[in-house]
Amino acid sequence: MKHRLVIIGFGGMGTWHYENITKRIEDIEVVGAYDIRLEVEENVKAAGLKWYKSLDEVLEDESIDLVTIATPNDVHKEIAIKCLRKGKNVVSEKPVTMNAKELEELIAVRDETGKLFSVHQNRRWDKDYAIVRKIVEDNTIGKVCMIENRVQGSRQAMHGWRAFKRNGGGMLLDWGVHLIDQLLWMVEAPVIGVYADLQSIYSEEVDDNLKVMLKFGNGVSAIVEVATNCFINQCRWHMIGEEGTAVVEDWSCTGKIVKLNSEEAMEWADTIVYTEAGPTRTMAPRPSETTITLPLPEVQTEWTDYYKNIVGVLEGKEELIVKPEECLRVMHVIDAIFESAEKNTSVECYI
Repeated sequence: MKHRLVIIGFGGMGTWHYENITKRIEDIEVVGAYDIRLEVEENVKAAGLKWYKSLDEVLEDESIDLVTIATPNDVHKEIAIKCLRKGKNVVSEKPVTMNAKELEELIAVRDETGKLFSVHQNRRWDKDYAIVRKIVEDNTIGKVCMIENRVQGSRQAMHGWRAFKRNGGGMLLDWGVHLIDQLLWMVEAPVIGVYADLQSIYSEEVDDNLKVMLKFGNGVSAIVEVATNCFINQCRWHMIGEEGTAVVEDWSCTGKIVKLNSEEAMEWADTIVYTEAGPTRTMAPRPSETTITLPLPEVQTEWTDYYKNIVGVLEGKEELIVKPEECLRVMHVIDAIFESAEKNTSVECYI
């Protein structure tokens, strides 16, 4: 029997959920949609879906066992709580709430109702992320010291409701939440320090560019960067380990690993090396025979594994992958980032 799903919020992401679930998730049937914008009714009916006139109509439909919330961020909590208390299982778009306190309240309702509740942190299945995660897991470059995780574009503007603070707009809550979730899911240590620079270059209300430094309890430092005014992009991932460096250039996943050739010892010479910048030893080019260049590892990823896992959990066959408790860590870090930016200072924490 298929699980019957209603999408609440039929804009860009709501439409994405409908199209991809319909095409690729056999065990879920998208039945209908609800949106406060009446002009969306035509699009819903054109897709062959039932148009729900109100949230209450969705809640009272006992044939629906699963709801995906794809509304602006500020109403995720309210809608999710109503759905859970009406016996619906819930998938919420990210960021699941506006702050950690709201998510704690939502988790309490999940515990109260016993229903499934998860967050659509789909970028855990991005191929570029799966590559760097495998490099870490396989210890390919030794103990990791520094990770740079960034996305950059040049649109110089925020789209729609994402430009408004009351709706939970801004790049930290849009892209930053993805990049932070990736790091917390990969680095097995608490975050003990946060320093953030949030800038509003083209937006009057919210951050449109950000750079955040995270310090983990195991010594790993990470940079999270999101830019909307960058015309020469840096690499998607840059990761330094004790035995090498890995780079993923962009979403096409081109890149390489350069690591020590353990069979070739590096000996310090007495002579100074002269570069275009002048004399140096420490920053002189390393002799090529002391390193080896490797291709990035091959990985297989599929975003549909997210919804397949939801089905598996509903049928009692699998453990939930994206757990609300993990998202709560992310929201605590985001709270610390906002605090750091507001105070213009680093924030000590244990998250």
